[in-house]
Amino acid sequence: MEAAQQLGPVVGLVVACAALGVARATVYRRRRPTTPPRPRPTPSRALSAGERRDVLAVLHEDRFVDKAPAEVYAELLDEGTYLCSPRTMYRILDSEKEVRERRDQLRHPPRSVPRLTATAPNQVWSWDITKLLGPVKGQVFCLYVMLDIFSRYVVGWMLAQSESAPLAARLIRHCCSAQQVVPGQLTIHADRGAPMTSKTLEQLAIEMDIGKSHSRPRVSNDNPFSESQFKTAKYRPDFPDRFGSAQDARAWARRFFAWYNDEHHHSALGLLTPADVHMGRAAAILEHRQHVLSGAFAAHPERFVHGRPEPQRPADQVWINPPQADSALVMMGVCLANGENA
Repeated sequence: MEAAQQLGPVVGLVVACAALGVARATVYRRRRPTTPPRPRPTPSRALSAGERRDVLAVLHEDRFVDKAPAEVYAELLDEGTYLCSPRTMYRILDSEKEVRERRDQLRHPPRSVPRLTATAPNQVWSWDITKLLGPVKGQVFCLYVMLDIFSRYVVGWMLAQSESAPLAARLIRHCCSAQQVVPGQLTIHADRGAPMTSKTLEQLAIEMDIGKSHSRPRVSNDNPFSESQFKTAKYRPDFPDRFGSAQDARAWARRFFAWYNDEHHHSALGLLTPADVHMGRAAAILEHRQHVLSGAFAAHPERFVHGRPEPQRPADQVWINPPQADSALVMMGVCLANGENA
């Protein structure tokens, strides 16, 4: 909110709010001067200050100090004394900060947001396991997929009958060997499934000097790249409701990943294929596309109302949970480049 108010005079409130995802009505409302709330009147039936002190003194007696207000209330009634209701006793204790959880409960600190960035292939991988339905109800095949978040290139996959930490470790070793990953180069992100958080993978990460990152519990969008890739797979026209056998599923996966890596023009990569970006062919392809677009512009400039066309380009940085300030600056840059202003 403060960022929108600070950026408003520079780029206009419309652009600032759009970049930060803030409603303009909220900004205007926050600008209004706030009036302090009126003091709440004391009801005529409320206990006086002296009566409240008397109740607190009784609750502090040695015989009542470890008892709940309901117990105190019942014992006092049996003795022929009525001070107030149990709820009022709770209010008096709460006003003195004397109401708390007495049980020794485990309290988890808030989980930190996983923030990872990649500026080249083989810096950050994301992996997950999805289920493929088998020929009969209750039978599934587990598809393990390791994805490079910068290039969206599937560096490795495996089909198995179940989720298994040793199988996942074998896949990671194979992918690191195939991609010639050196110690300290790579971070692998995953959710908090049993294989992902296993001691087997923890020891493997230490052995190979691989950074580990995990999604927060019950946060579904901390692993967006793998989830998006699974959606692409299951929306393919040839994806069946069920697979007849493991061989069937493996044959389909082999065709799909060949298409995904080498033929699929990815919208997040400037319509390059994952293999183009991963193998370093992007610059040459973009140069060729620019040559074609320049020729089309020279032949018919009137058809390009926004001026000389340029090919889409993949991002220089890819984030898992980018910082909000950086996201706002990127969005503002896009808005300004498109000529939008307040």
